Amino acid sequence: MERTLVLGVLNVTPDSFADGGKFLDPKDAITQGRRLIAEGADIIDVGGESTRPGADRVTEAEELKRVIPVITELIKDGAVISVDTTRAEVARQAIAAGASYVNDVSGGLADEKMAQLIATNPKVQYIVMHWRGESKDMQSKAIYKDVVKEVKDELDDRVTELIKAGVQAEQIILDPGIGFAKEPEHNWQILQNIERFQLLGYPILIGASRKRFLGELVNAKNADDRESASIALTAELARLNIWGVRTHSVKPHRDAIAVIDRLRK
Repeated sequence: MERTLVLGVLNVTPDSFADGGKFLDPKDAITQGRRLIAEGADIIDVGGESTRPGADRVTEAEELKRVIPVITELIKDGAVISVDTTRAEVARQAIAAGASYVNDVSGGLADEKMAQLIATNPKVQYIVMHWRGESKDMQSKAIYKDVVKEVKDELDDRVTELIKAGVQAEQIILDPGIGFAKEPEHNWQILQNIERFQLLGYPILIGASRKRFLGELVNAKNADDRESASIALTAELARLNIWGVRTHSVKPHRDAIAVIDRLRK
């Protein structure tokens, strides 16, 4: 495998946990997207709806208004774009604008039309995350006897259903959903057993950047102060040949990956 890829997070939202409101204006979002590209982002992951625990949903019209102009502009710059959405219509318009990836935190469970959309766009990669419900109440569903086995089995079930719906295996990337219906200890158990997810045979994406469980470990209440812990995690994931990491900054993560790659030579 080539090196671990970096997906630069671009939240066009007022309420995302780490950068909510910073890039709500499309002009600011486009500027930030260009900054992430200049830092070496392989893919820009554009989202118009916060999925932090407790977040309220936005309307489809509002989500489209936030993301499509930004995607359209960054595509003109030659960026590789992922749209972070659970809605098939948002994904459809993003693909029409040139997006190459659909990053669906619900893995197709939130919108029954998503699987068909992905199946009819075989060149699009589909990131399937482990999900147990909407942001509003997902933490109440963080109940596991064996979190690694249950998350792995639930992802495997999603893959089976998606392939039945016509999605090609080659389109699928899996994400165990760090922080989504997971308590901190669940996140650590998943990360300590990431090789078991790799055994499913699909590329694995990890989105742990600046999340609360890292803050609890290093006593950092402010999301920005969790960056060094996030970089350390990226380095370990790169050592394990993870397909990709989703991060709020890009250059320090690219640098960490470069060091790991050099050590392997």
